[in-house]
Amino acid sequence: MELKIVIISGGQTGAHRAALDWAIKHNLPHGGWCPKGRIALDGSLDEKYQLKETVTEEYLERTEWNVRDSDATVVFTLAPKATGGAQKTLTYARKHKKPFLHLHKGILAASEKLIAFIEKHRVKRLNVAGSREIKEPGLYDWVMDSLDKAKDSVEK
Repeated sequence: MELKIVIISGGQTGAHRAALDWAIKHNLPHGGWCPKGRIALDGSLDEKYQLKETVTEEYLERTEWNVRDSDATVVFTLAPKATGGAQKTLTYARKHKKPFLHLHKGILAASEKLIAFIEKHRVKRLNVAGSREIKEPGLYDWVMDSLDKAKDSVEK
């Protein structure tokens, strides 16, 4: 079996960027919304990220639109409790009645839980969100590793 999904994300540092880089690395389609001007904490987003710009520079507009336009959302954090934009993403998922999953570093077999979630909800377009790298250093690497493990487990 093969992991066939479109990765949707907003391009921010941390979980968002890891998901987009992971999709590019594995030749999987990706997309989503980013704020007007392609802004992120570390500057303007590279054109290699195939994201559309929202009407405003507001991060929350991008966050809600990515939830709205996806089949389901996964939020990655290192800490057990999602805060800030990660928490707001979960709030938007509830508002739009979209399936969501919060994975944090303390969860055992996170990649297996992600695959089960994708299969259960027949996800084709997965919104990947979470904390920013500056807030949770090391999140980028953990998200990349978790997605790699999920892909490997599906393709065995």
